[in-house]
Amino acid sequence: MTPATRFISGILLSLLAGLAMAKSEFEDLPNLGDSTGQIYSPQQDRALGTAFMRELRQQDLILEDPEVNRYLASLGRKLTVHSENPGFGFSFFAVNDGRINAFAGPDGHIGANRGLILAAENESELAAVLAHEIAHVTQRHLARAFETEKKLSLPTTAAILAAILIGTQNGEAGAAAITTATAASLQSRINFTRANEQEADRVGIQTLAESGFDPDGMASFFERLQKDARLYGASPPEFLSTHPVTTNRIAEAESRASSYPKVQVRDNPDFQLIRAKLRVLGYDNPPQVLADFQRYHGTSGGDTPAERYEYALLLAENEKYPEAIRVMDALLHADPDRLAYRLAQADIYQRNRQYREALSVYKSTNALYPGELAVVLPYASTLLASNQADAAYALLLDISNAGAENPQLYKMLALAAGTSGNMAQSHTAMSQYYYLNGFTDKAIEQLQLAAKIKGLSDYLATRIQARLSQLQELRKTEKLE
Repeated sequence: MTPATRFISGILLSLLAGLAMAKSEFEDLPNLGDSTGQIYSPQQDRALGTAFMRELRQQDLILEDPEVNRYLASLGRKLTVHSENPGFGFSFFAVNDGRINAFAGPDGHIGANRGLILAAENESELAAVLAHEIAHVTQRHLARAFETEKKLSLPTTAAILAAILIGTQNGEAGAAAITTATAASLQSRINFTRANEQEADRVGIQTLAESGFDPDGMASFFERLQKDARLYGASPPEFLSTHPVTTNRIAEAESRASSYPKVQVRDNPDFQLIRAKLRVLGYDNPPQVLADFQRYHGTSGGDTPAERYEYALLLAENEKYPEAIRVMDALLHADPDRLAYRLAQADIYQRNRQYREALSVYKSTNALYPGELAVVLPYASTLLASNQADAAYALLLDISNAGAENPQLYKMLALAAGTSGNMAQSHTAMSQYYYLNGFTDKAIEQLQLAAKIKGLSDYLATRIQARLSQLQELRKTEKLE
């Protein structure tokens, strides 16, 4: 246990002890799991979810890779439509942490560590963990476990919640966040009981089976983690700390899975491609990895499309662009509409300053996958690099008007707008970038700059002032902490 982890554990134990001692004083506190929904409304849940995501971004833990997050969202949708609340607005995102873990936050925000995706040996195993987290949300386990004082502000509630979840990913960040919370004399807890975990397993396996995945995926993943835990010594996978796995739990999961028909499931090819991309992103020494790859697979790159795709990405990391393009051309010839291949090929062209070729690929890909952030962001970046700011601005403005909430989008929109001479839009986009990342003061400053621009239309001036008022009110609540 690291010093930071011990610190967090000590603080949490203090909070729990204080809560127990003062139980009679807190009997009238709002219960987030109230079955009537009258105390903790869906509107409050959404607001807490937004504040929670801002906290995570402020700690720079979210892996802002639209392609990876697009895959997780697609996998999540396959599961949620068969969940106990298919109409709920779930969102899925990757956490830039190599350790094995996942968590369910407020308003259906479900995070999966990079390490978890790489640890899953097939898509059913990854789907099993997501289904388990989905069940925590639909059964309102988080809401039932998290109790707060009536006067507790939204930002502080989100900070406490993020601190506990972040603490499992980043001890120092978690310690800093929870210190702020204790300074405000707050008491909070998250405690998924054994009954909660059993219920999430049961509901998750049902969702897994009804979604067409192997219902044995949960038990197989748990069992492998338990067997591998001995290799970690005193630092087992974080997943085992937050989701304790016992022999009985594995047996129960196997028993539940056996009640569903056996199925032969073929992985979505994107599962292996995303894992290949994440591996390459995590390599500390790409030249050595490339040498090992060639020694094992030869210059063909491997026997499977996923191996050859990873080989192409490795070649690009080592600036061997012509060789990388050759491998990608062969993959695209066999599977011309595969998004991962198209994005990789265009990225390699862009890195090699072959902007015309890259833009051609992005243009055709945008026609095949309209409105996809995974396409629009690198497309706009390449347009900017080739001095086509107006085209980039139009492309980004269109998708931002659709309500996307990706910080990278607004930062790039601010750059494109400023380069195109649209300064009011540049400042308002930069304000949204700072807001999404949890920096309210900087978001306000950008809107104040936008409001000072001469010649604003009445409509735009009114919108800026309205948004400015919202952020100023939010800042007042933050300063109360």
